[in-house]
Amino acid sequence: MNLTTILYNVANGIGTLTFNRPDVSNGFNVTMCNEILSVIEAAEADSNVRVLLINAVGKVFSVGGDLQEMKRAVEENDQQSLVEIAELVMKISFAMKRMSKPVVISTNGAVAGAAFNMVLAADLCIASTNSRFIQAFVNVGLAPDAGGMFLLTRSVGINRAMQLAMTGEAVPADKAKEYGFVYKVVEPEALEKQTDRLVTRLAKGPELSYKAMKEMMWASFFAGWEEYAELEVQLQASLGFSEDFKEGVRAYAERRRPKFG
Repeated sequence: MNLTTILYNVANGIGTLTFNRPDVSNGFNVTMCNEILSVIEAAEADSNVRVLLINAVGKVFSVGGDLQEMKRAVEENDQQSLVEIAELVMKISFAMKRMSKPVVISTNGAVAGAAFNMVLAADLCIASTNSRFIQAFVNVGLAPDAGGMFLLTRSVGINRAMQLAMTGEAVPADKAKEYGFVYKVVEPEALEKQTDRLVTRLAKGPELSYKAMKEMMWASFFAGWEEYAELEVQLQASLGFSEDFKEGVRAYAERRRPKFG
């Protein structure tokens, strides 16, 4: 598998997918999204993989969408590429939640936008104390993608989900654990060791039981995601053509507050 934006290896029953674009804070572009999807599909089909771990290179787990790519798209009037990314991050979250094997995310630093929603799509998240989870879409005139509102409402409740989405306020790791979407919080220097302990334990666990649990969870909470997905991508596409979005991206690039219409 020829990968340019992520790393992937399999050892001791653990498939490790690592975001590897630290120069852009691991922002998602079309290539990266396609590579992530390919690895998830490969891990699902590989009998040697009993658990999938997702982590990242660098001080930032991910800012979500690649803001440099957004700026380019705005300048070149290439909103179609942004629509494509919205479709792809939705597929990634969907594939993670539908995967028959445990999916663990290990976070450090900022976890923003689509990356936050991928955390919600995982089965367990272990976070360092300096992790911050941010529904950053409102800051650039967008709405949550990657299954955001579908997952967030089921994770933290309707009112809290709307508060996080509308304010874009950061949720520190200890509060994220209190809200329930982080499993364990550890000091940064202990993150790798504690993550390895968790995924090793899961890799030695009962594969068929995990598969059954995920099927039951899907039937209990996530049936209907396909219909929601169509609406999310449609609305996100319309927002991508809005003047508010263009202003939000320009304001970010110019390091100023956006002036939405």
